[in-house]
This record gives sequence, structure tokens and C-alpha cells, in this order.
Amino acid sequence: MRKIFLLKTSLLLLLGMLATGAAGRKEVAVVLTAGQSNADGRVPLDQFPSNICYRYCQWSYGSGDFETAAGRFVPYAPRVAKPKIEASWGFDAVLYHLLEQQWQSPFYVIKHTDGGTAIDPQCKSSTHGLFWSADTAFLNRTSSASHGGKSLLKAFERQIDDCLPQLPENYEIKCLVWHQGESDQQAASRYYDNLKTVVAHIRQHLVEVTGKKKYRRLPVICGSFSKDSRQASPLVAEALHRLACEDKHFFVVDATDLPLLSDRLHFNAEGAQKLGQRFFDKMVELKIAQR
Repeated sequence: MRKIFLLKTSLLLLLGMLATGAAGRKEVAVVLTAGQSNADGRVPLDQFPSNICYRYCQWSYGSGDFETAAGRFVPYAPRVAKPKIEASWGFDAVLYHLLEQQWQSPFYVIKHTDGGTAIDPQCKSSTHGLFWSADTAFLNRTSSASHGGKSLLKAFERQIDDCLPQLPENYEIKCLVWHQGESDQQAASRYYDNLKTVVAHIRQHLVEVTGKKKYRRLPVICGSFSKDSRQASPLVAEALHRLACEDKHFFVVDATDLPLLSDRLHFNAEGAQKLGQRFFDKMVELKIAQR
């Protein structure tokens, strides 16, 4: 009897140690970021806050047919020298800084952003004619923008597929950060359906590639638009709030009061810093920023 008792006790202790080890192993955070130019960032680099630096953030950056870290991660830096675009930064650079302060441990960003790009193929979408559309007919007739096609969605999802195997096994995709919509003003009445379909496509893709059903409820955090923007559309903004009302895992961060550069389209340094802080505050509110 004593041997049986000792065996049971040892087994319980072993199970307890395994459970404690699993519980004590923190998940490695992953943030997805996508959208058009305000998500890409257009604040001149010489206006980047001098008190911000990075220690933990690793990222993979893609932009349509332009990729700097395809299938791999490199230390984050708030600048990318893209063809015909001055090195610049956006609100997400501030968000990652705040997440560094919060987490104090390595985390990863998979970012795919391209200026002037729309969801709806009927809209004018950048000089490359690239689109975020999740329309089945559109996706069937084109390939990934990173492989000569017109689909930004396929490019983003391919980038995710390439990056996930490079992550630690205990990763968790925290959320999708999205800022886009200005280029869809010509199809504003369809923006609700278009964005809803894009979100559903990304969520389903994550379920399929990871095998984890929880990503059907992936939090999506969207920024709205400055009231002074020359491309802001009330219908596009309404679509964001309608989605937030109907989808309990979709959230809107207000940007209506934020200042812009002289082009009346892109957030200036003050606007970008405030928007980055608001995205962070929303992640804290939703407990996404917890470890």
C-alpha cells in the first residue's frame, strides 16, 4: 500500500510540476498590422521622438511587391527607405514602443502596408493597381502582389504563412491593427461589406494555417480618420462603427480630432503619437496587452 501511495504522490507531484511549467511559460506576442499609407507611416523621420528606442520588437515588413523581410524577422526600426518614398514613420511605431515598455520581452510584428490602396477593385488604388479585396472572383483571377499579381490580401497572408514557422512554438497572435479606407471613398457604400469580408478572410486563414479555432475571434482594432482629411468619407467611418456594433471582436479607435500634415491626408507627428497611444490604450482596455 505504501508503494502505491508513494507512486501516486510522485505522479501528482510530476503533473503539478508540468502544469506549473506550462502555466509559467509566457506566450510570445505577435501583432499583425495592415492598411494603407497612414498605417505605413508618412511622418518625416527627422520628426521621430528622440526618447523612443527599441530593444525587443522584431518585425517582418511587406508592402505590396516590396518586401524587406520575407519569411524572416529583423530588429524593428521605424523607417523603411522605399522607392520614391522618403523614409518615414507612423502611429504604429509609437504603439510598438509602448508595448515594449509593457511587455519587457521579445515580441513580433508582421506588417503589410501600402499607400493609396483600396479594398474595392472598382476604386483607384495606388500606382500599382493593388487591392485588399477578398472577393472570390477577384482572388481567383489574380495572384499575390508579392509575386506579380494584384492581391494585397494574398501577399499579406503569404507573408504570415512564411513568418509563422520562424516564431517560437508558444506564440499567440494578439490582434490585427488596421488603418485603411481613404482610397475606398468612391465605393463607400460597399465598404462595410468589403471590410467585413476581408476581416473574415484573414481570420479564417489564421484558423487554417495554425489549426487554432480561437482565431475566428481574432481582435481587429481599426483607426478612424481625421475630420480634416481631404479623403475622409462619412460612409466609410460609419461602416467601421457598424462593424464594431455587430462584431464583438472588432473595435474602433477614434482619430477624428487628430492633426494632419500639410497634405491634409496623413497624420503629423503629434497625430501619429496620439493615435499610437490610443491603440495601446485600447489594447490595455481589452486586456490584449497583458502577458
